[in-house]
Amino acid sequence: MKSIVLAAALALPLAACQSFGSRTAPRSASAKTAVVDANVEGVYDNHAQVWAARENASTVAAPHVRVVVETTGRREWAIWRVHLDASPSMDAMWAFREDAGAAPGLVPHRALVSAPAVGKDFDPAQWAPLDACALRQAGASQSFAGDAATCTVLAPGIGAQMALLPLAVTRNGEWLRVRFYADQARGPDACEDLRRVQTFGGWAAINGGGPKAAADSNDWHMDRAVRLDNEGGRYALHWRDGNASGYSLALERVTYRDGNMPVLKLSVIEDASGQALAYAWANPEATRIGINLGWVQVGLEDLAQVAPK
Repeated sequence: MKSIVLAAALALPLAACQSFGSRTAPRSASAKTAVVDANVEGVYDNHAQVWAARENASTVAAPHVRVVVETTGRREWAIWRVHLDASPSMDAMWAFREDAGAAPGLVPHRALVSAPAVGKDFDPAQWAPLDACALRQAGASQSFAGDAATCTVLAPGIGAQMALLPLAVTRNGEWLRVRFYADQARGPDACEDLRRVQTFGGWAAINGGGPKAAADSNDWHMDRAVRLDNEGGRYALHWRDGNASGYSLALERVTYRDGNMPVLKLSVIEDASGQALAYAWANPEATRIGINLGWVQVGLEDLAQVAPK
C-alpha cells in the first residue's frame, strides 16, 4: 500500500504545505540565513507523530521518517540522509547548498556518483544541482519552501527517490518540520514533524530467573554498554553468554491524549508478545531515567549531558 502511495506522489504535482507557518520572528531579506550550521547537524525522527496518529483513530496515519543531517568540510553545504520506514523501506541522500543571495534559500543536489564523498572529503563536483526544486526563504529565517509545480518536471529523471525530496522545511529549536514530495498523496497540509534525537546510555542488570527470580538470587547479568535513543529506541537485553534474554528496553517521548501530557517513557518489553511488562515516566526534558522491577534494573542518562573525561 505504501509503495502505491509513493508511486502516486511521483505522478502528481505537490501543493504547498499550508500548515508551514513561521515559528520565529521574521527578518529582512538581506539577513544572512543560518540553516546549514552546527546547530542543525543531528538525527531527527517523527516517532511521536506516528505514535499519536496510531493512538488517535481520527488522525490520518503518518509515515515513519528519520532524517540525518551531516555537516561537511564546507560551511554552506550539508548532507541529508532520509530513511522511510516502510515495506519495502526507501532511502535517499541529498546535498543542500545554502544560497545567501538576494533570495536566500537552500538548493538541493543529487549525487552523480554511487558513493559520493562526505564529511571533510565532500566534493561539490560529485553533485548536480536541482535548481527547479530550490527552497526559498518563506518569510522567516528558518522557514523555506519550493515551487512544487516547477520541481515536478525533474521527477522522471530522478526516479523513486524523488518521493523523499524535501520541498518545504521549517526549523524551530529541536524540531525539523518537513514536507516531502510524496506528502501530497496525503493532502495539502501533510508534513512530518521530526524531533532531534537524543542518545541515552547506561547500564542494565537482569536476573537469570527472569520475572520469577527469587528475591535472594545472585544470578545477575550486567550490561554497562546500553545505548538507545529517545525517539522509539529499542535495546535487546542479553545474558552474559551473549544469548538473547527475551526482553528489551524501549525509550520514547510521547504525548497521551488524556490530559495532553508529554512524557519520556522507559519500558521493559517482553519480546515474544511485544507487550510492555512495566514502564517508568519522567518529564520529556529529563536527562536521567531508570526503573527497578527487582529482577531487572536499569539506569540511563543523556549522553550529551555527560561531561567528557
